[in-house]
Amino acid sequence: MAFCMVSVSHKINKKNLWNERLLHHCKIMIQNMQRFSSTILQPGRDFSWFRFFCPPLIERALAAACSITIFTFFIFFILFVVAAFISSFFFSSHFNYRKTPRPIAFPLKCPAGNLTRSCPGSYPTTFDTVDSEGKPAVCPDYFRWIHEDLKPWEATGISRDMVERAKGSAHFRLVIVKGKAYIEKYKKSIQTRDVFTIWGILQLLRRYPGKLPDLELMFDCGDRPVIKSDDYRGPNAAQAPPPPLFRYCGDPWTLDVVFPDWSFWGWTEINMKPWGNVLKDLKEGSSKTKWMEKEPYAYWKGNPLVAETRRDLLTCNVSDGQDWNARLFVQDWMLEAQQGYKQSDVSKQCTHRYKIYIEGWAWSVSEKYILACDSVTLVVKPRYYDFFMRSLQPMHHYWPIKDNDKCRSIKFAVDWGNSHTQQAQAIGRAGSDFIQEELKMEYVYDYMFHLLNEYAKLLRFEPGIPKGAEEVCAETMACPAEGVEKRFMMESLVNGPSVTTPCALPPPYDPQYLGAFLRTKINSMKQVERWEKKYWKNSTRTF
Repeated sequence: MAFCMVSVSHKINKKNLWNERLLHHCKIMIQNMQRFSSTILQPGRDFSWFRFFCPPLIERALAAACSITIFTFFIFFILFVVAAFISSFFFSSHFNYRKTPRPIAFPLKCPAGNLTRSCPGSYPTTFDTVDSEGKPAVCPDYFRWIHEDLKPWEATGISRDMVERAKGSAHFRLVIVKGKAYIEKYKKSIQTRDVFTIWGILQLLRRYPGKLPDLELMFDCGDRPVIKSDDYRGPNAAQAPPPPLFRYCGDPWTLDVVFPDWSFWGWTEINMKPWGNVLKDLKEGSSKTKWMEKEPYAYWKGNPLVAETRRDLLTCNVSDGQDWNARLFVQDWMLEAQQGYKQSDVSKQCTHRYKIYIEGWAWSVSEKYILACDSVTLVVKPRYYDFFMRSLQPMHHYWPIKDNDKCRSIKFAVDWGNSHTQQAQAIGRAGSDFIQEELKMEYVYDYMFHLLNEYAKLLRFEPGIPKGAEEVCAETMACPAEGVEKRFMMESLVNGPSVTTPCALPPPYDPQYLGAFLRTKINSMKQVERWEKKYWKNSTRTF
């Protein structure tokens, strides 16, 4: 305390003594900081610069300390400054820099002439990944359907004989061995479905190199599911369990394993860009017009020739004698191709408050484009489902429409929405948010990853490369490709391994929870039916 009570003027008179002591303390502090750096922070870091501002800093702090006669304040002040500096450096510089791997790009290697038939060996077979909080985020809830789709083989596993029994319906066999993909083709699919399905799987391998186990499966690129569940139930059932067959959609009466469809990587025949780009365009397009400023009608544009239910929908179009609140347009793809696809940009079709989704020959890839528009999606009662739509709830993500009374059902839905604008906007927003947030390409790849990973766990044989199979990679597909096909492949190319792991697969549905979920869906649709019945019964149309 006696040292602290020395006056400031006396301190100035003994400046040399002060400087000696200050330099001595600075030297000790610098040595301690160097010692701390060599053990905790990056080795070799130089703290000698501290001596330039150490004496005036300590001198000012000491003067303040003396003025209030509390020497301990000075000590704690210095310790606080040093601790703040070191902790800030440690967490912001060392921790993040040392533990987050940098993304690495691996561009395609196409030789002269682009006629490569071999895969380069430079792409990594393993890659370190991290998660910012020590563990991956949980996947969206619809990932739980992976467990349901694979449940038929939960008890028995999958034998080679089961896989071979699916060959008759398959377009190709996929084999993954040591991180490399091999394809054995059986027949050509419609358009380029098989091409872009295989391309999507190759992008998954580029995103998560070395993460997938060896596996072998059959893939059917057709529309409708074919593995009927009734054929594998009861005393007269066929050989059980059923053959595992992958395809784009399923229904309640079949056991096909549902997989993301080809259009996520582009649909060349109708000039539909890869999903990652379209999703951004849809978000921008839907935000151009506020919901209340959109046309207060239900919009649909599509090909009615593929299904009777679509031709029936056209009878709901506006006419001189009747207005069902629907504005329906026929999509002529041949004419559209001749005119450069100027009238088929889905991002420019978000101009109505309501948009209609209706199946074609089976499920329709148009569903995700319609839901993303921020309009209320009017879903005509579907039979089929894709990999994500089973988690959507009526009256929350969309509005249900009767399939056997479409016109009256559409008119009621539009009138209800125009009379309950806030609730209608909330439904449109929930559907759009689901698509924008939970159907990003990152999650599409993660769904594929977990589905294939869980499938591989069920295999009771060692996958092998068939004699007629060919190794495929991004180079063997994209290098010889031309035109729109090549452009879409380059747009959807995964440039390098992901620096983060896939999201964490949620556990299977609890039977009680799943039952309650399905009952809620049924009850919501029944509620809409009651409202609709009252609407048409009540001449004043109050509901």
